Formats: sequence, structure tokens, C-alpha cells
Amino acid sequence: MSSFQIEGGRRLSGSITPQGAKNEALQVICAVLLSPETITISNIPDIVDVNNLIDLLRDLGVEINRISYDTYSFKAENIKLDYLETDEFYRKSASLRGSVMIVGPMIARFGKAIIPKPGGDKIGRRRLDTHFIGIQKLGADFHYDPVTKRYEIEAEKLTGCYMLLDEASVTGTANILMAAVMAEGTTTIYNAACEPYLQQLCRMLNKMGAHITGVGSNLLTIEGVTSFNGCEHRILPDMIEVGSFIGMAAMTSSELTIKDVAYNELGMIPDSFRRMGIILEQRGDDIFIPQQDSYTIESFIDGSIMTIADSPWPGLTPDLLSVLLVIATRAHGSVLIHQKMFESRLFFVDKLIDMGAQIILCDPHRATVIGQGDHCHLRGAVMSSPDIRAGIALLIAALSAKGTSVIHNIDQIDRGYQNIEERLNALGANIKRIE
Repeated sequence: MSSFQIEGGRRLSGSITPQGAKNEALQVICAVLLSPETITISNIPDIVDVNNLIDLLRDLGVEINRISYDTYSFKAENIKLDYLETDEFYRKSASLRGSVMIVGPMIARFGKAIIPKPGGDKIGRRRLDTHFIGIQKLGADFHYDPVTKRYEIEAEKLTGCYMLLDEASVTGTANILMAAVMAEGTTTIYNAACEPYLQQLCRMLNKMGAHITGVGSNLLTIEGVTSFNGCEHRILPDMIEVGSFIGMAAMTSSELTIKDVAYNELGMIPDSFRRMGIILEQRGDDIFIPQQDSYTIESFIDGSIMTIADSPWPGLTPDLLSVLLVIATRAHGSVLIHQKMFESRLFFVDKLIDMGAQIILCDPHRATVIGQGDHCHLRGAVMSSPDIRAGIALLIAALSAKGTSVIHNIDQIDRGYQNIEERLNALGANIKRIE
């Protein structure tokens, strides 16, 4: 297991380019299973979760070639269905939550899928009901073995239908969508997720030969087709990395330029940071953050305390609440952070309290941060990363703290952030990886 040793209190400067979006990559890489022809995907991030999914598909029989450092070709012509029954498949797919999205394309093209209960972040209950109920409505049969914790899915035929999703699950919508594109007739998905990465999946599927309308809305209509061709696709920049870099600039009082961010796809993210008092400017497709020695959290118009909460797109992504919570610790003013979707994601705040932050954990979903402004002097600490997003939040705190910090279990950070210490050290940070 690896750790980071961070010398805090150093200002960053320069420019940095976000990696390709992790969450989009997991979706579109699973979609290659729908076609026997070559699909080329660029701007793929070199991170653990994505690399593990690529390895899983390779073992499943997908012919994969790395064309350049961020571009791969995929050809799912000869899939080995018997591999689904092996202990190796069980072990690999169980450790990767994104593996659940192979169910949609596998059931659509081959009428069969097997998947163990997937792993991933320990951030609370993340049920799969939306995925499975939607695919069941298309005609698939599900069987769950509670002893082996394995789902077996079969379908002789998929038929389009109308469905109203019980929640706007991003991965659930993606999974159902990838099953519906080969279902006979018309499928209508209401309360569908509509975030940019889901829109990207729809665009890629349409280039492959699907007939999907309503892209960008929460009402998707899919006319089923019988086969798919190849295509080329480029992944968007990772909006969570963009937000993380804004947070780093604010916490370290640094001047920073974030390049090629796909600004129009960021939704509420820039304004959410502005509510925290962070100055940022759009310059073409870049974001410029000037050096700020202090910043003040806004209040609501009636003077009441600011509340920052997550919600389905076009609301604020829950993946950035950890970063917003950290930057509030050195702001002037107070804010209530309301994490609605996952009940364990705020439990890392005890580590920030140990560093000197003033935070009240109200319950598993809400934390009040009393910003100390100029009086905020976080102390270096030894801590452990519980999940990807808490890990990057702790790294941001360590970069701004006085003294040296150590973060253990940084494998969690590696799951979502590409060569993060090398990229930040190029900006002036002092981060050492300890194996």
C-alpha cells in the first residue's frame, strides 16, 4: 500500500490540463461490447479504475490496442462467454463497481450476463435496483445468489417499453440505455439521468448506429436496432478534476490556469465555487484563478447561512462536495454542506477537525463548516484516504497545512486521479510517494 508525504504551505503556479473524465470512460468503454467492429476512444485517463476495466474486457475477449498514451482501439468480435463463469472474472469484476455496466451491452448482444455484487468506494449504500428493474422491464430475468453474491441475467428477447426510473441514476440509465438500443421496438426512459457524460454515451451510441432522441433531457426515446458498427469517440475533460484544481488554488492562495475544461459542460460547478467566494474567470475554454489571500462565503439574499447541496444534473455533482467542504475551512463565513446521496461520504471530516478545522458533523448527511478565514491554520497530520473524493479533499487540505502530512491508502486517490503527484509537483507542490 502506498502513501503520500506532503510538505504543506507551498503556493502553486502555472497551468494544468484535466485528464479525461473517469465516469464517462467507464460508460463508453463498456459500450464497445455492443459491436463486433473497431471502436477508437481517445482522451482515456490512465487511472486504476479505467485500467482495470480495460483489463477485464481484454480477458473477456475484446481485442484492445493502445494507439497512444490516451487512445485505444477496441474490437469485441470474439467474446468468451465462458469467462463469465470463472473465479478470475468474479474476482476482477467484484473489485470494480463500473463493471456492473457490462450487463446492459452483454444482455443486449448475447442474451446473457453474470456479475458479482460490485465493489468501489465505501461511501454508503449504492443499490442496483434501478439498473436491474429497468433491464427486467425490457424482458430479462434476474437471479441473485446471496451466498456467492452473484447476479445471473438472461434474456431470450428484449422488447422496448415505457419506464419511469425510481431515481435518476447515471450508471443505471447508462446500463438500461445500452440494453434498450438492441430491444425490439421503442423504449422510453423517463427520469433518465442527463449529465454530460451520459449525453456523450448517447452520442457515441448514435454514431455506432443507435437511434436515441431526447439527448440532454430526462426523457430518452430509443428505437431498437439489430446491429452496430464502429466509430471514433473523444472523452470530455473530467469535471471533478477541474473542481479539484479550483479548490487547490483557493486553499493554497495560488494563481492557476486550468486548460481545456469544456467550460459549457461544467454546469453549476463554477458558480458553486463563486458562492464560496472564489474568483475565477473563463478565458476561452480555460479557467483562470487569481491569487486570493482570503475569500468570503456568500449568504442567501435574506442573510441566512449558505447551503451547498448535491442533486442530479443539472444540479451540483456529489463528487465535489468534499472539495467544497475543505475550502470552506479557510473562508470567512459559514456554510452547511448537505450530502444527500451517500450517507458515509462526510465521515472524513474528523481528519480535518484533527488538523484544526472547525466543523460540526450534524448527521451522516450534513456538516456545518465555520470558516476561520485568516485564523485558519491547518496543521499537518497523518491520515488515511477512505475513498477517491475524500482522498483528494485531504490532499488539498495537506497542501495548505503548516508542516508535513502523510496520507495512507492513496490507492484510492490513484483510482480516480492520473499521476496526481507528478502533475502537482510541476506546479510547485512537494509531494513524495512512499511505497
